Amino acid sequence: MKADKNSMFLYLVTDRTWLGENKLEDQVEMIVKAGATFVQLREKELDFESFVEDGRKIKKITDQYQIPFVINDNIEVALAIGADGVHVGQSDLNAGKTRELIGKDKILGVSVQTVEQAQLAEKEGADYIGVGAVFTTSTKLDADYVPFETLKAICASVTIPVVAIGGINEKNMMLLKDSGVDGVAVISAILAKSDVILAAKELLQLSKEMVR
Repeated sequence: MKADKNSMFLYLVTDRTWLGENKLEDQVEMIVKAGATFVQLREKELDFESFVEDGRKIKKITDQYQIPFVINDNIEVALAIGADGVHVGQSDLNAGKTRELIGKDKILGVSVQTVEQAQLAEKEGADYIGVGAVFTTSTKLDADYVPFETLKAICASVTIPVVAIGGINEKNMMLLKDSGVDGVAVISAILAKSDVILAAKELLQLSKEMVR
């Protein structure tokens, strides 16, 4: 599985906050069926065994629908479940070291906020980059804000796909038009909605219009 521009349209980052009575794998499957083109499993509190168990359940879904599946930060979990790759931030292992650990065939995503970070990530083996936060986000209150012009400069400075993240929803997504991004990564814009299927369908359509 590879991370290309088409897989960036609607990039789902999981979060248990809005699960309610649903099982994580059931929620993810509903959203993938509705149009998510990429899934990142993000867990900050789970122990290793539980993380691996959930990861294997999600991988079955993404394999069935043939979309990329990466683990946030945790290389050990990614390798244990045979995920398609990992996504790391600037405070985690650098892209070069991560690439060494996961091998050349796994997907490597890297979070960046500057042109310099983006270019370095590509040089060190990243397959795609995530840029944010492009808007204020309730999910990560300490996230650095990336202005539109910086986002545009980052997109122009690399040849790998770029996905925007941070506070993106159906009301502000079109403000990213002409930035050069290949899609959007979302959390609450889908997961906090009462109808996640409808939300995913609407966001996918908007994203495709935005990147044209």
